[in-house]
Amino acid sequence: MEIFTKRPGEPQSALAEAAGLSWLGEASDAVARVVSADETHISTVRVETTRPTPEAARIAGRELARIHLAGAPAFGSPPPGWKGPNYIGTQRQDCSPTDRWADFYVEQRVLPFAENAYRRAHLSPDGLRTVQAACAVIRQQDVEVTPARLHGDLWSGNLLFGMQGPVMIDPAAHGGHPETDLAMLALFGAPHLDQIRAGYEEINPLGDGWLARTPVHQLHPLAVHVSSHGPGYAAPLIQAAEATLELWG
Repeated sequence: MEIFTKRPGEPQSALAEAAGLSWLGEASDAVARVVSADETHISTVRVETTRPTPEAARIAGRELARIHLAGAPAFGSPPPGWKGPNYIGTQRQDCSPTDRWADFYVEQRVLPFAENAYRRAHLSPDGLRTVQAACAVIRQQDVEVTPARLHGDLWSGNLLFGMQGPVMIDPAAHGGHPETDLAMLALFGAPHLDQIRAGYEEINPLGDGWLARTPVHQLHPLAVHVSSHGPGYAAPLIQAAEATLELWG
């Protein structure tokens, strides 16, 4: 068994990742297996990658659906027993259990990063106002959804295609809306995305209209990128906000 070890610099990040992987791994084998972790490192079983195939992508979709259906106590719930910080990449974010998805998503995911982007001059005043308007209409929606057990940072680089099947790595695990993980896969161009979606819906059908809501769920990762990576992501964030306003405004 080969081991992969990394040493993230953010306080308790390695332990946060280990807690997230363990929680997701309760529901699926398509999650990196933790070997050891402490304040300074996390070691997982190394994944020998191969070329993505439509068949493997469909399996990935099924396994993601199984993880989501395992559920979470509330929106914003961290992995059980984890009292430390939650990160998306290197960026710290809140994880406070909340009964209503719209409130959680706006207050803990979108606005903190958009406002920080504005403070750093990565987002214009007009851009921030557009994001705030989108958040206001999100709050007005009566979204009825059961909290899903989310990966939370499921861009294409965190979905590996291994020799033994798909493997998800580097989560920002929490309770959230199931469409959010799928929206992030779409945002950053996961291979064979149509097959991932098809496999997902075999296990957890999302119903009519869910694809139209994709921009709503892309607000968070785009706001994170504007805040941390710079103004090059501002235009896509504003476009997602405008699409949200067109959908629900």
